[in-house]
Formats: sequence, C-alpha cells, structure tokens
Amino acid sequence: MPGAGHGTDYAFRIDGGPPLPDPRTRRQPYGIFGPSRVYDHGRFTWSDHDWRGRDLRGAVIYELHIGTFTPEGTFAAAVTKLDHLVRLGVDLVEIMPVPPVPGRRNWGYDGVDLWAVNEEYGGPDGLKIFADACHNAGLGVLLDVVYNHLGPSGNFLAEFGPYFHESAASFWGRAVNLDGPWSDEVRAYFIGNATQWLRDYHLDGLRLDAVHALVDKRATHFLEELATEVDTLSGALGRPLTLIAESDLNDPRLVTSREAGGYGLTAQWNDDVHHALHAAVTGEDHGYYGDFGSLAALAKTLTSAFLHDGTYSSFRGRRHGRPVDRTRVPGHRFVCCVQNHDQIGNRAEGDRMDHESLKLAAGLLLTSPFTPMLYMGEEWAATAPFLFFTDHVEEHLREGEADRRRREFVGFGYDDWAEKAPDPSAESTFLRSKLDWREIDYELHRAHLNWYRDLIATRKAFPELFDPRLDRVAVDFDEDERWLVMRRGTLRVAANLGEEPRDVPMPPGQVLLASDEDTRVRPGGVRLPGRSLAVLRLLDP
Repeated sequence: MPGAGHGTDYAFRIDGGPPLPDPRTRRQPYGIFGPSRVYDHGRFTWSDHDWRGRDLRGAVIYELHIGTFTPEGTFAAAVTKLDHLVRLGVDLVEIMPVPPVPGRRNWGYDGVDLWAVNEEYGGPDGLKIFADACHNAGLGVLLDVVYNHLGPSGNFLAEFGPYFHESAASFWGRAVNLDGPWSDEVRAYFIGNATQWLRDYHLDGLRLDAVHALVDKRATHFLEELATEVDTLSGALGRPLTLIAESDLNDPRLVTSREAGGYGLTAQWNDDVHHALHAAVTGEDHGYYGDFGSLAALAKTLTSAFLHDGTYSSFRGRRHGRPVDRTRVPGHRFVCCVQNHDQIGNRAEGDRMDHESLKLAAGLLLTSPFTPMLYMGEEWAATAPFLFFTDHVEEHLREGEADRRRREFVGFGYDDWAEKAPDPSAESTFLRSKLDWREIDYELHRAHLNWYRDLIATRKAFPELFDPRLDRVAVDFDEDERWLVMRRGTLRVAANLGEEPRDVPMPPGQVLLASDEDTRVRPGGVRLPGRSLAVLRLLDP
C-alpha cells in the first residue's frame, strides 16, 4: 500500500468479505479482531551490542509468565526483577507465549497473529526493551512458541490459504498443514516466524510447544528444516541460538545430530525426570505418576534421562519411548524441572509443591547432569497457585471453558479434581496466580531462596555437577530406608527421602552444602536428618 509507513493501520478484505488482520501482522493494537498496524523493526534502538549469546551447556533456565510474574503483568515491570534473577544465578529466562490472545488474560497457548506481541504486556517495543535489558544484565532470553495449533478465537489464517490440514487434528483443534498440498508456503510461514523472534527481537532461542502434535509425514521433518534454518541464522548473527522441543515421545532423535539421522534440535523437555522427582519426594502415585515414586525409577532417570525407554507405561497402556545412548547424548540436551507451568497449572487447584519437598527435589535437580529449569517463584517457595485462566471474547467459548476443563480431568482419570478447578474465565482465577513478592521478606521464604542460591552457586563452582556425560553418573540407593547417593566424580549428593534420620554409607567426605544443619559426617558415611540432602566432596578420591 503506497505511503503506508510505521504506525499506519490497515486490514485485508478477501473477495469483498469483512476486514481481516494481516496473517503476518507485527502489531495488533486493537486486539485480535481489529486492524493491523505497520511496525518497522528498524526504528528500535538497541543497546546490547556487546551481547554474544548464551550457550545452553552449563546453563540454568528460569520460566515465567509475563502476566503473573509481577503485579503489573508487563515487560516493563519484569525488567525491574532482573536483579533478583541475576542474584539467583540463572542464565536464561524463558517466557511463556506472547502473541495476541482473546481478552486480557491467557497462558498464551490460545495465541493468534503469531508474528505480533500482546499489547497487554507492552507490545513489540516492550518485548525488545525486555530482551535488551536481559542481555545487559547477562541473561539470555528464550520464547515459548506454539506451532501445532492456533487459538479458536480470532484465527483467520484459513481465510488466506491452506494453513490447516484437511483431515488431521490435534488435541487442541485442526492440525497445521505441514505436509499436504501447498504446505511449502505454510512451512515457510512458521519458519519465518521463528527466525523473526531470533533476528528482529534479538532472542536467544525458542521453546517449541508440544512437537509430538505436529503432523508431518514428509521425508524432511519440519523440525529438521527449522533446525537447519536456525543454525544458518546463528552463523550469520555470530551467536548461539537454541531450539528446545517439548515432546511426549521420549524420542532422543529430536536431539540427535542431523548427520546421525536426527532432527538436530538443541534440547528437549524431559517429563520423566520431573515425574520421578515429584513422586519420590511427595509420594503421589495417581495418573501418570503411577510408574514413578520408587528410588529405582529415580535412579534410572538420573542416569539415563528416560524411565520409559521402551518399557511399559501403565498410564498409556503400552510400551513407550526409546533408550538414550548414554555415551553419545549429553545430559544438557534434556531440560528438566521440579515445577513448570504445565505441572502446576494442570493441577485442579494450581497448587505448588510444599517447601520441604521442593528443597529436596531442587537439590537433586540442580546437582544432576541435565539442564535445570526453575518455575517463577519456586526459588522462594511462593504460595500463589498458578491456575488455568482464559478470557474468551465469544460467550460460547467463555461458558464452555470450565466444562471442558472438568471433562479433561475426568478423561485423564482425575475425577476428584473435576469439581475443584475454579472457573478459568473468572478474573479472580488470574489474579490469584500473580506472585506475591513480599513473601521474600519472610524468614521461611528467605531461607528457601538462600538454599536455591547456594545450590546454583555450588553447581557452577564444581564442574563435576554440571558435567553432562550420562555415563559418568551413578546412583546408589536403599529402597526400604529411602536414601539415595548420586556419584558425580569426586562429589557425592546424598539424600534422605524418609522421615527418620539415616546413616548413609559412603567414603569419607567433607560437607559442602546441606539442607539441614544437623547433617553430620561419621565413620563410614554421613548422618542425614529426615527429608534432607547434602553435597559432599570425597577426602581421598
């Protein structure tokens, strides 16, 4: 359109139909049903000229949701908390999806207008200001992106072309057309979107939502093509770029190099480690926790990444996964956590792990060979839940969300949770999910925060603790007495998951860090109080 410069509002009409937003709109100032606005990336002034990127190896990730991370729920407010993250010791901030969504509040996975940024958070300039500030603080930035579906509200892509599959669907709706007729341009649309975030917003990587829901039967999978393009861009920009896949498949091909027949992604989320840690420290055994909880399961995940590597999964009613080659696939390619938005938010009441269990689980996670990821607030044992919330504009979607949520719990065997979940559309559900930063001033929360800081500092002080070689990790345990020792070179991570004090056998060592001040080194081992953990260095390795 001649003369349409930065700030010009516009829309498209197809065959005389209603005005529609641009499928590649960079800005949606009036919401998902309004016109688009021309946005010129070149007008923003960056100050991160000395930033050289952040490699995933040895890093600690911190996941957050912009809308609930601070009371204000904006990028600008999040910038004021970066000093906290720096003091904590994390390296990469992962933000949940930011494209426009229906209404004023959402997790972000109902996004449409995938090239734009939610105006409630601060729009495109707000994201750039946040990324710029993170880089100047020494923090990398990852963005969660959703390419397996688009939200049900305001999704006009089908009006512009064959963006969706004729027959295939995912759990969330029609599948994106990655392999059917005219899919070359569809793939280019999503790959262009990915490279936009990395190039124009200076982001350091992407977390790819639920890649197991991508339908693609072509010889070169979409993920392989995306990884190739991102690697090329990384070379052009002169800084590392990271692609992390969320996958339910337990398939190491995602992170196997393309030369070896894999997709060549940087890393993948690993739910098995989460499940093993959660079940072991809480005792929960419902649903998908059913195969976890034993120390044998925990030991296997700490040394082999997956529990289900071709073994029978009772939750799925079939065998699941394939083995990880411990001598060739490094542990840093698996992003593991004690809590994340899914594992908290998909509980009916969005409840977090209690601080005692959290201290134990975090101690094992942050001394493991994997890439650890924290979820906002867990570092001080935040009490705010993280609930599922939406703000659909259409009345039928708003009214149906709570019922859909209840049916989802029943479908997964959580019948007792179905009536506990609050209405996702209620504003109070969203407001309850905001972090209360005042808690840090209370003694219990301050002590918990110090434990996290000490764990991360210890991990970074001793390379053996972030050594990613899985074949150099060994675990001893006693199922009956509920103790476990993870061997990391000359270091030992000893945990007592039982309620009673235990004498844990191990060679003579010096305590480097302990969750309980009553931890004592004794001849032949270490005396651990109930539900405690200690990191020790052997005196005579």
